[in-house]
Amino acid sequence: MAEAELLNRMYHAILEWFVEHGRAPHYVELARRLDLAAEEARRTLRELVDMGLPGVWQHPGTDYIESFAPFANLPTQYLITVRRRQRWYGQ
Repeated sequence: MAEAELLNRMYHAILEWFVEHGRAPHYVELARRLDLAAEEARRTLRELVDMGLPGVWQHPGTDYIESFAPFANLPTQYLITVRRRQRWYGQ
């Protein structure tokens, strides 16, 4: 079981990644950002998703983030635009 501090760091890293890149990170990208082994990042991501946070889930049967409130990783009808630039989708 991951420590609360690591889960917190991962939560914030995912949101920061969405803002920076306009998409969800893969667990390997999270591993690099958080200085973790890829498998540890994958397990920690799964644990974070399994906590049941509202609006947070992975695509069924995969390790891909599909939604991480308030962002959606797949196109939706909710476009988020900042400074006249639409880069994100909302839930």
